[in-house]
Amino acid sequence: MSGTLPSNSPVPQGRYVSASRVGDLIYTSGMTPRQDGALMFTGPVGAGDPVENWREAVVLAARNALAAARSRLAEGERIAAVPSLTVFIAAEAGFVLHSRLADFASDFLHEELGEAGIGSRAAVGVATLPGNAPIEIQLIAAAYR
Repeated sequence: MSGTLPSNSPVPQGRYVSASRVGDLIYTSGMTPRQDGALMFTGPVGAGDPVENWREAVVLAARNALAAARSRLAEGERIAAVPSLTVFIAAEAGFVLHSRLADFASDFLHEELGEAGIGSRAAVGVATLPGNAPIEIQLIAAAYR
């Protein structure tokens, strides 16, 4: 496979690739809620914010991560599994609903891939994310022919 990414693959914001592949495993870089290179949401997630307010941001970041993984598939391959999903959340002190936000990413992956989209997951609260993004998602996908 060439090093050129399809036009729908997220564009790296620095000196890295959006996804790399070793054997049948595809590792994505952290994906924020960007569209056409522009950050569509900024953080942090407020301690009292309804989680629903952040659904679109989480889904966009998850969509970008899945697009990055798919960009490394060879012709005729598909994503067979997402064995690992990590959702980073830039949140104010006192925010405790990390898993509820991560559920939006899991729901999106399930909609796209069925049971193959559900694997192990970590929801991690952090002080800040690049560009003041509220969410960053990284996943590992397994390719299957």
